[in-house]
Amino acid sequence: MRPSVYIIAEIGQAHEGSLGMLHSYIDALAPSGIDAIKFQMHIPDAESSEYEPFRVKFSYEDHTRFDYWKRMSFTLEQWREIKAHCEAVNLEFLCSPFSNLAVDWLEEIGVTQYKIGSGEVSNFLMLEKIAQTKKPVILSSGMSSLEELDVAVDFLKKREVALSVMQCTTSYPTQPEQYGLNIIQELKDRYQVPIGFSDHSGKIAPCIAATALGATLLEFHVVFDRRQFGPDSLSSLEINEVNDLVNGVRAIRKATENPIDKKSITEFQELKQIFEKSLAVNKSLPKGHILTFNDLEAKKPKGYGIPASHFEHVIGKKLIFDKNQWDFINENDLQ
Repeated sequence: MRPSVYIIAEIGQAHEGSLGMLHSYIDALAPSGIDAIKFQMHIPDAESSEYEPFRVKFSYEDHTRFDYWKRMSFTLEQWREIKAHCEAVNLEFLCSPFSNLAVDWLEEIGVTQYKIGSGEVSNFLMLEKIAQTKKPVILSSGMSSLEELDVAVDFLKKREVALSVMQCTTSYPTQPEQYGLNIIQELKDRYQVPIGFSDHSGKIAPCIAATALGATLLEFHVVFDRRQFGPDSLSSLEINEVNDLVNGVRAIRKATENPIDKKSITEFQELKQIFEKSLAVNKSLPKGHILTFNDLEAKKPKGYGIPASHFEHVIGKKLIFDKNQWDFINENDLQ
């Protein structure tokens, strides 16, 4: 059973093809309070070809995009070890497949659910393969129009897949005007499934805001340092920011689950007695003086004089007794 907000930290390609670096991420994120850590399973021969163009020319190390995927890949046995490490530190292992062969591998190592990346929403061959596993699917929507998303959601619902949908904007780093927080409620109304928010801003605020707006799944990229090399570095949180995000999200979720009834103030009665005020005179005044606004002060606590909220009823009344500066005013002082 998922927590009320399921928080996913994505490593993606931040490991730069280094198995040691990848395991270091798992250990660094273990105490942060997240629920799952997500990877991407790239099997170059099944997923891509030498003809795939570079999406972004960023690598000093790779001649082609195909070379890059090869450097980012691990063996099936290495993936088993990665999953085991996640489980050893009480993090769920999540991994996005990018080929049917990757689905086979993930089934072999025993995943509990699938996260579908934005670029795979129209890959119905792979969606069919995943639907046949009968496991839940988290579907990202960054590259899809609502019409395209409708088709994918309908495809999976017809196959009785337990589905969640993530509002996402495929822009790195995502700017505030691109967050699309307004889409969260629209997706909830449209699909009647759990809706999440997948963030690429490199900021804490969007996930906290999404939680307040009803998102029940959150995903964000993580790096050790945004200055490090990699396609997602500028769009990621740094490790030391994750705990702040988690604490903020959990607090906001607790707030939304515990609405306040402003009609009732029972729990504040004792405090009100201390903090609310009674009317007093701000100067010494003789018997027979007609009280004006400028004669009045409000002093703590409540109950020692006429309530400060009733000051208008006091103005124009005559004092029956002499009053010293700062004396409270009661009804029996007035005529």
